[in-house]
Amino acid sequence: MLSIAIACLGLFGVITFAIQLRIKEIGIRKTLGATLSNLVYLLCSDMVKLVGIALLIALPLGWLLMNQWLQEFAYRISVSWWILVSAGVIALVIAILTLCTRAIAAAKANPVESLKVE
Repeated sequence: MLSIAIACLGLFGVITFAIQLRIKEIGIRKTLGATLSNLVYLLCSDMVKLVGIALLIALPLGWLLMNQWLQEFAYRISVSWWILVSAGVIALVIAILTLCTRAIAAAKANPVESLKVE
């Protein structure tokens, strides 16, 4: 649980940094009539793609390493594919929830405040 919380904090920091880089774009899009769902999709789509790519790399590698490690024990078991897929789905859901909380807060912000920063 601690490692999941630390990973969520890291993801929260990355999305906060990405939103700060695009704060003027968000303000302009909101001024021109973008809806909340459009802005949230815009902010979350890139990060969800990155998490998906990370899962595509981690799941086969995790399966391979777990099978190698478990073969050294006297009582051998195999890792089922559904365990790794369910862990990946849970990680993706946690990432989406973490991303959406910050993206919704940024999309609800007043566009005047973001555009008058300079």
